[in-house]
Amino acid sequence: MLESLRRLWKKGSSQAELAPIKAWADSRGYECRMVHHGEGCMVEPAGAHPNWRIEWGASQRSYIEGRELRIIGELGTPKDLMALVLTRPLMEAMEKQVFDQYVEDVQTRIDTATPAEMRWLVMYTKLSGSELGRLRDRYAAVGSVKGWVQQWLAGPLNDALAATVEVANGNDPMVMALQRGRLTLRTPMASPDTNAMVMWLSVFEHALREGRRLNREWQESADSDHSTQPAAWDKSMLPGDDGQ
Repeated sequence: MLESLRRLWKKGSSQAELAPIKAWADSRGYECRMVHHGEGCMVEPAGAHPNWRIEWGASQRSYIEGRELRIIGELGTPKDLMALVLTRPLMEAMEKQVFDQYVEDVQTRIDTATPAEMRWLVMYTKLSGSELGRLRDRYAAVGSVKGWVQQWLAGPLNDALAATVEVANGNDPMVMALQRGRLTLRTPMASPDTNAMVMWLSVFEHALREGRRLNREWQESADSDHSTQPAAWDKSMLPGDDGQ
């Protein structure tokens, strides 16, 4: 009897906790569903092929404690293109952890047990402070194709990220990772915060639009007779193809 009451109380408290997110989603015509017995939720635009999906629940990364906000969408870039934008304190902490593990001679653990985002900091080219411009004090970026990342972070996405500097806590980690054509944004969110959710969704939507635009432009350039674009934009590397 007591256990049944506990379950009912937990369910009721979860619904109340998620009420702000559901109200925000309903006001915009989005679909909102509770998941994991009410311990999290999922929000996405209505329709057969939504551009993005918001998930709020338990963190899936060791560098974010407790609960996190995740926003996921398909960018359609070549499978070999990797890009990472993250808060500078998180980058510095990750680099220190990788260095400490290497010094302790546990390279195998670096390869198999650390998040992919941490390995990318070692594997790929980092944008310099001058290349990041006004974002350099808050954010860092690396990528497998540096020129693409530079163009991606220019224009509208640059404006969207710059707008977070005065609002978001600079000590909170934020990671936006592009891998195998999928873009994922992660940041801590201990309890539902619709203002923060709207802010990060705006950043994500700018990143999605700019990434898709660049993907089209780079593919068109790769199709031309005098292409100077990397081999990653060869047709055999595009999502939906069997090429490796």
